[in-house]
Amino acid sequence: MAEQLTLDRISVGDRLPDLAIDVSPTTVVLGALASRDWRPMHHDKDFAQERNGTKHVFINTPHNAAYFERYVTDWTGPAGRLGKIRFRMKDSVFPGDRMVFHGNVESVETDEAGCGWVGLKLRLSVGDKTTTECEARVAVPVREGDNPWKRRGDAWKP
Repeated sequence: MAEQLTLDRISVGDRLPDLAIDVSPTTVVLGALASRDWRPMHHDKDFAQERNGTKHVFINTPHNAAYFERYVTDWTGPAGRLGKIRFRMKDSVFPGDRMVFHGNVESVETDEAGCGWVGLKLRLSVGDKTTTECEARVAVPVREGDNPWKRRGDAWKP
C-alpha cells in the first residue's frame, strides 16, 4: 500500500511513478462486466473484428477511467480523494498490450476552505503511442491527520 502523501511533500514538476499493467482478454471482459457494458465489442472477439474492424476486444471508457483513478490514488495513498477527472481517449487498448500510466504534478494549492489540491497531467501509453490523455484534480491531506474524505458542504469544492 502506498504511503499517505501530504501536500507539503508535493511540488509542481514532480513525476508520479509509472504504473504498468499487462492486458489480457479477461482484463477487458471483466472491466466491461463491472461497468455493465454489454456491448459485444468488449467481450466478443469475432464481433469486434468482423463488425467493428478492430484487432480484438478493447477496454471500454468506464474501465479506462477506473484505471486512471487507481493510478492517482495508488500515488496519493488512501486519503487521496479525486475531485475531477477529464480524459480523451485517442486509441484503443487491446489484449496483449502493456498499458503504462505516466503523470506529472502541474499545480499544488490550498483552497479557501483549507483543502489541499493537486493538479495532475496524466497519460496512458501502449508502446510509443499515447492512447489516452488525462487531467485530474485530487485532494490530499494538508497535514498529518487531515482527511479530504471527511470534507462536506462548503468544505468540499472540487
